[in-house]
Amino acid sequence: MSLHQIAVTLALAGLVTTACAQAAPDQPQNAPQVVLNAQAYSVLVDVVVTQNGKRITGLDSKRFHILEDGKEQAISFLEEHAPEKMPPAAKHAPLPPHYYNNLPSRPPGSAVNLLLLDALNTPLANQVDVRRQMVKYLGTIEPGTTMAIFTLSSRLRMIQGFTSNAGDLMAALKSAKGNPRQSVSLDAPSGGAFDSAVSNLGLMGAEAGPAATMMQQFQDASDTSQTDRRVGLTLEAMQQLARYLSAVPGRKNLIWFSGAFPLALGPTSIANPAAGSSSYQDQVRSTVEMLATARVAVYPMDAAGLATPGVFDAGNSGLGGVRPGGGSRNSFQASDVHFTMEEIADQTGGIALFNHNDFARGVATAIENGSTYYTIGYVPQSRNFHGEFRKFKVRLDDCHCELAYRRGYYADPPGKRSPVSLAEVSLMTSATLHGAPPSSQVLFQTRVLPVTDPIFKDAKLVDAPAGELASSLKTPVYRFVVDMVVDPKTLTFDTAPDGRRQGALEFALVAFDADGKLVNDMDRILQMAFTPDEFAHLTARGVPVRMELDFPAGQDFLMIAVHDRIGVRVGSLEIPLTVPAN
Repeated sequence: MSLHQIAVTLALAGLVTTACAQAAPDQPQNAPQVVLNAQAYSVLVDVVVTQNGKRITGLDSKRFHILEDGKEQAISFLEEHAPEKMPPAAKHAPLPPHYYNNLPSRPPGSAVNLLLLDALNTPLANQVDVRRQMVKYLGTIEPGTTMAIFTLSSRLRMIQGFTSNAGDLMAALKSAKGNPRQSVSLDAPSGGAFDSAVSNLGLMGAEAGPAATMMQQFQDASDTSQTDRRVGLTLEAMQQLARYLSAVPGRKNLIWFSGAFPLALGPTSIANPAAGSSSYQDQVRSTVEMLATARVAVYPMDAAGLATPGVFDAGNSGLGGVRPGGGSRNSFQASDVHFTMEEIADQTGGIALFNHNDFARGVATAIENGSTYYTIGYVPQSRNFHGEFRKFKVRLDDCHCELAYRRGYYADPPGKRSPVSLAEVSLMTSATLHGAPPSSQVLFQTRVLPVTDPIFKDAKLVDAPAGELASSLKTPVYRFVVDMVVDPKTLTFDTAPDGRRQGALEFALVAFDADGKLVNDMDRILQMAFTPDEFAHLTARGVPVRMELDFPAGQDFLMIAVHDRIGVRVGSLEIPLTVPAN
């Protein structure tokens, strides 16, 4: 269907919708096509294979072995992912104003990437340098690289959802939301003055000893409280990301710029809880397990830059001194503050990228490393699911290679989940997540206009609050009309005994404010039945539908999603909207 046909098709919206759509009772949402936990008796493991820093492709499934609790498991399938193996995207003509579609405009990547700028654990001066280099890097980013940008200070914030548009990413970094922020802990001005006061008391001799001791005890308690706060905020942010990214299909590479994790737990304390005595180990370990379950590979980068001879020196090829997950630490001399970050990388299948000043090259290395991988699927032999975290190992025959992969999964029983496990996410929940990558399984075109546009002068529109949360919106409220046309070639229809073609579609409009908070939503289900002649007309014109939604004033985002309930596929698109105050 060509773009100029949309106007004709939209004019038929009322006729077709009346003829073929009937409200259907609520039905259970279809689960995602790929299930990542043992509740579905299937486990997926993403494995990055490198040799001397170079990616290894073209491996046969017979060379891989996966062992769970020491017992080899039968591999049910193996799929290789690499940017060069992804199909190219077609070129499309530009759309008129207010018109949008979810046709992929760039070659799809084999994984998505998330840039986390950690202001909580990074001094302000280092943040400035990271931001400057990231802006420069985005000017050279490979076409089709999908990325989102988050920041962490007093809380986690999304400043740009997933997009392959480098211009949008650069604009987000240059915006006020992307500006470096003073750390609420590291850049606090009082710490130096307090230390100086304690030192001065010490110089006064024995008579000032008790006062100095009391002040030092107070400082120690304050430091402990500050560490508790930093650890809590950092782990809470990571868990938020795990829950958010669990709804995004496939592998996710989390590139984490941070001065350091708030404390050092030691080189093996996360993988082996008996290796240390810190009360934080269980919290860190459960957070890492959540990230791994969500197929998030963490690539920590030291925002402080070069501390020792750099791993990206001119004489160092490939990944060089970069610590791959599961590799040896003998060749990597990291300070104690890096141990926890290294363990998080190791346990999630990422790599630690420390000791260099070229942040742009570090990000490029992380994206390249995380974009070429193998997905192994297996059905666990043990069917005794008690919610425990099961560990596995991956081996490769006839290759002195480095393997990076997550280290386990939650063995949750059917219908029950462990406290730190991730909830199942329906296709529509995944598709309507703020900032999520657009989905192109179901293709559609849409026109989004304010209700005050002259085109709606004689139209029959809803004379009531539009949306589930419309009545609770703060005034003034502004309404938009969303007209959609769905490409029937991307839908699945059943054939009834009388020859009619039957289909079922679910449409959703979800509004978010500038901070990503849900402000309004609407959901509609259409049950369709067409005679052969009607179906031929539908194939030529598409499936039209009109919906309306109320918005509060300000900068908002509209997520549009279409779910083919028979074909179990979804299409989605997020649009920024500026809503006037009056």
